[in-house]
Amino acid sequence: MRLSVECLVSSPSQGQFLVHAGESPSVFTDLLGARGFALAHLTEVLRRDMVAAGAPVFETREQWLETSAPVEGQEMFVEGRLVLTASGGPFRGRSRDELAQVTPEQARSILSHNDSPDIPFSQALNPYRGCEHGCIYCYARPTHSYLNLSPGLDFETRLVAKVNAAARLVAELQKPGYVCSPINLGSATDVYQPIEREWRLTRSVLEVLDTCHHPFTLVTKSAGVLRDLDLLARAGQRRLCYVMVSVTTLDGALSRALEPRAAAPWARLNAVRQLVDAGVPVGVNVAPIIPFLNEPEIERIVEAAAKAGAHAIHHTIVRLPWEVNPLFQEWLDHHVPDRAARIMARIRDMRGGRDYDADFRTRMKGQGVWADLIRQRVRGASARHGLGHGGPQLDVTVFDASLLRAQTAQGSLF
Repeated sequence: MRLSVECLVSSPSQGQFLVHAGESPSVFTDLLGARGFALAHLTEVLRRDMVAAGAPVFETREQWLETSAPVEGQEMFVEGRLVLTASGGPFRGRSRDELAQVTPEQARSILSHNDSPDIPFSQALNPYRGCEHGCIYCYARPTHSYLNLSPGLDFETRLVAKVNAAARLVAELQKPGYVCSPINLGSATDVYQPIEREWRLTRSVLEVLDTCHHPFTLVTKSAGVLRDLDLLARAGQRRLCYVMVSVTTLDGALSRALEPRAAAPWARLNAVRQLVDAGVPVGVNVAPIIPFLNEPEIERIVEAAAKAGAHAIHHTIVRLPWEVNPLFQEWLDHHVPDRAARIMARIRDMRGGRDYDADFRTRMKGQGVWADLIRQRVRGASARHGLGHGGPQLDVTVFDASLLRAQTAQGSLF
């Protein structure tokens, strides 16, 4: 097997530059959360940047192979470029745009509302449909069926950008009778998935919320959240935001298989650290917990979150609604065939004998002795590290819609 690599590398001191490593890279690193970077000539300056960021560095290809062997035909992305292909043939670079198609949409409304007792927010905003991260367990996959697209590959590659998200938000926040309550960003698909780099819809939404002092919560598994650190830090100082970073596993190889285009575990923990240092309250989601897969890591993930400065720990059990169920079981059969039956049997133990139970009383945490044991382990590990289980009380009293009218009148909001 030969490795051929071409990648864009970002270094705080060196900036961004292109490296072509050829077929015999001498150094391999997992950088920037897109995994898979081979550098033929790694400078000492870049090395220091990587070490400071907590990125693992392997001196030889053999060391890397011992840690995370490549899969035939495996592909990974960063900054829109294919960066690693592990195959027997020559390297052929392809841009992400050749795989992911983004369709602009003019949304008629942007805020969704719910009154479910197991969801800790009453309104949410999702600027994108579909998610390029490609997490096999994602409970939002079935929503793509509403677009007459598949919850499988289409969910990851045929994306929709609600290009008027900020404008719709301005209009809806100014409606007569609007009652302020925290808006959750990313309840369905990740607001910092890779296409946010170009479309900047999440940034535009945060600018609206910043202008009118509206509270919000945010869920992500992307280190891209750091691009908006200026807005998040200001919101944190005003008690107007709470960020939750999902850490599914600390195992880079498992993360690459489960969440192929999401940030690496170390990059998510680094994002937690930088957010906390900037004064942003941060919780870590140990989610979703999958028995016999990432479940053995519960205590280690909680410990890592505590070391990164997280304020609280949250957890959910894996959910397999509708089309997610066959996709997930196919993934198990392919990646962990020796454990597939045990994993599904334990999931059924926590779902009243079914693959999934949508009852709002149990869908997030499961039921039965095994679900109770997981809950005890999460709470026990959190207690040992002084971590709570709830977010901060956000300030709803400072919201002022008139600031939106003033800003819009000046023509400077967008």
